[in-house]
Amino acid sequence: MNSPKFSEFPHAKGLLVQEERIEYKRKYKQLIIGIPREVNPTESRIPLTPEAVEILVHHGHQIIIEKDAGKQANYSDMEYSNKGAQIVDTAAEVYKSDIILKVSHLTPEECNMLRENQAVLSSLHLNKQTGDYLKRLLQKKATAIAFESILDEEGEYPFVRAMSSIAGSTSVLVAAEYLSNVNNGKGVMLGGVTGITPTEVVILGAGTAGEYAARAALGLGATVKIFDSSIKKLMDIQNILGQRLFTSIYHKQVLDKVLKTADVVIATLTPEETNLNYLVSEDQVRLMKRGAVIVDLGIDRGGCFETSELRDHNNPSYVRHGVVHYCVPNITARVARTSSIAMSNVFVPLLKQIADSGGLLPQLKENAGLRNGVYIFNGLLTNEYLGKLYDLPSRDINLLMAAF
Repeated sequence: MNSPKFSEFPHAKGLLVQEERIEYKRKYKQLIIGIPREVNPTESRIPLTPEAVEILVHHGHQIIIEKDAGKQANYSDMEYSNKGAQIVDTAAEVYKSDIILKVSHLTPEECNMLRENQAVLSSLHLNKQTGDYLKRLLQKKATAIAFESILDEEGEYPFVRAMSSIAGSTSVLVAAEYLSNVNNGKGVMLGGVTGITPTEVVILGAGTAGEYAARAALGLGATVKIFDSSIKKLMDIQNILGQRLFTSIYHKQVLDKVLKTADVVIATLTPEETNLNYLVSEDQVRLMKRGAVIVDLGIDRGGCFETSELRDHNNPSYVRHGVVHYCVPNITARVARTSSIAMSNVFVPLLKQIADSGGLLPQLKENAGLRNGVYIFNGLLTNEYLGKLYDLPSRDINLLMAAF
């Protein structure tokens, strides 16, 4: 009997050297996330809604929330407790968590409660106290992440996009309030009706906030004029809005002419984007009509107007050169519930990614977008812009990651 040939068994591989396959499994890490009640009385947002807490608890994470943390956004402790959160009476109990999640940056008292190498995800507003705030975090050897600087896979800022869309729409509603008699304005309706010249809204910046501000203003019937340094952005916003608008790049002569007739000027840019200390000078503000309204959405990064002053919701506006200024960094806190839902939509997948990769450090190593939001890592300043602004030494976060 003849032996069978090897070719008659096409699936036989016993004589071949096979590659050993080892299944790689990520090291999942349970997160302990603490949400303190906002100390700032004008901050009414909360980073996670009860529904967001339910999702994270279902994935095995522990959420510790200080009593009444969601009250300003009309979320009760009972709602959070029913979704699996642990409600505690003091902030000190919250600050035992691995990750502190909040909206406003920490106060000096909150900084004192931080543990060494603890992670903080919050916003970062630049003001006169920011330098001292950075030094406190450096002393604590904390890892601090500004959520507005985090990038997604498409190179966009998801938190900024979410908040900017709300801020853009809200800025038009705020401007309408200050044009009306209710806030001692000149008694003009923002928009237009038959037989009456429509109000003129000038928007500086054709990004997400500019887009939503334009949508709201156009919806009310106002005349809209948009400025930006990018021709592409100006083309894109016209295509998105589906109509031809007055658009211009930044020419001083053109801007001066438009400011003279504007009823509302909404600035959506930041000094970092323009490479300027401010976009509109005090002399240009003097050109504006008495009773006109300025809404500076870039105030959290220093402001777009030379006349801008950081204010809060308790004292949001002031008049300079006959022009009403509204310069509140957390304008979206006016619609706290909507803003909290929008923030949760971004925070939940981010926190799940951190857990799935084995913790914050592994996720920082593989996620360049998250690294972009880090301004302090283990007590080292990693943001060059902040270093120059506050005369502090800084290190490259990418080089630091290679050492860990």
